[in-house]
Amino acid sequence: MSQALPRTDFTGSGLIRLLAGLSLVESAGSRQFPAEELGRWLDVADAITLHAAQGAGAAVVPAARQGPPPVSGAAVAGEFARVRATLLDLIVASCSPDGNGSRIRLPLPGAGVVPENAAAYGPFRRFHLALQSEMETGIRALRGGIRQALAAASAGLGRLAALDEACERVLAVRERQLLATTLPALLEKRFQNLLAAHRQTLDDSGQGDDPALWMQPGGWLAAFRDELRALLIAELDLRLQPVLGLVEALRNEAGSQR
Repeated sequence: MSQALPRTDFTGSGLIRLLAGLSLVESAGSRQFPAEELGRWLDVADAITLHAAQGAGAAVVPAARQGPPPVSGAAVAGEFARVRATLLDLIVASCSPDGNGSRIRLPLPGAGVVPENAAAYGPFRRFHLALQSEMETGIRALRGGIRQALAAASAGLGRLAALDEACERVLAVRERQLLATTLPALLEKRFQNLLAAHRQTLDDSGQGDDPALWMQPGGWLAAFRDELRALLIAELDLRLQPVLGLVEALRNEAGSQR
């Protein structure tokens, strides 16, 4: 039985919907990503690179076919699912209060720390960037391996693999700007909003603050942790969308040859 894969969403992403739900960005609604917007991301040199890649794929296919036999679509789908599950487990474990054995641990207030020091966002930014680094490393290796499988499968898929490699190079800087700079800034804004609401509630009630209670059920930091975990999972699936497209292309070609 073939592995079930998440569907690629070309009209929006779970990440955008979550950010919109937290009032951090405007909802994209059902609008498709316009081609002219992609054009603003690409300069002349980028366009030349992509154009050259369209013709380069056919040239690399014969050499690739001299190597190991083609990998089946089911095997590629299985590897995709394995890598996603590994990264998902890492996110969930890292976001748990006890770390659940993860080498990347959620930064939590220590005993006796004053509220002003415990509310610093820097440790959370570093936590997010560390998980992003794990995603980048795992997905880059997965994407490269799947491109090799495509190149060995057919001339058409070889061209797709070459084009994907060029797209990855061309768009890497823009992707990093959005995911490693803009997204952490939006999460910091949400962190500060929740903290401000928490402090306002304490002022209104005349209560003192105790960081040890922030992660208790109903605590503001517990709510932020839950939102951060959901956003990290949505970011993972967004990063995997180009790879999923390659997996589906290989499986569709295998299906058409039956």
